[in-house]
Amino acid sequence: MQEVYANSQDGDIKSLLVAAFQAAHDRIRQYAIQHPELRGMGTTATAIVLLGEDLYYTHVGDSRLYMVRNGKVSRLTHDHSYVTRLVDSGLITEEEAENHPQRHILTSALGVGPEFSPDMPDQAIEIEAGDVLVLCTDGLWGVVTEIEIAQAVTTKSPSEACRSLVDLAKEHGGPDNITLQVLRIA
Repeated sequence: MQEVYANSQDGDIKSLLVAAFQAAHDRIRQYAIQHPELRGMGTTATAIVLLGEDLYYTHVGDSRLYMVRNGKVSRLTHDHSYVTRLVDSGLITEEEAENHPQRHILTSALGVGPEFSPDMPDQAIEIEAGDVLVLCTDGLWGVVTEIEIAQAVTTKSPSEACRSLVDLAKEHGGPDNITLQVLRIA
């Protein structure tokens, strides 16, 4: 994704992000074709671009992007999962989704299937000094609450918050990979 974005002459951020995701999707699929033992492999992804005071992002799967502003957490991404579809349809509640046995079944991911559907906001999101962005996998958000995330990123430096949140996820059982990045806007 970085290669496509960095080498493009197009100035439209949204088009660049979609092109970068498409290239990653195609490359993963091609690798799986060349290595049949890896058939079906894929990944979730959330990518951001900060341009001046504007935040652009593209997302597929269930890795998440949160923004913490004035201590309040907002989830900017919408999971591409079976359980999210159940919640959106009103068949189960958010609380039931948290512990649903099928919560990790993805409906879209890079490298899986011929098509994928990345999400992105229609307009850039205006960021402010002091905002904190948290990109993370389900190994973190699946076991650490949004309140715990907000507390860590507002009381610690970004690197300390990362260490603290990984440790907390491990303490809570950390059943999956725990990957995150914390960015504080100056």
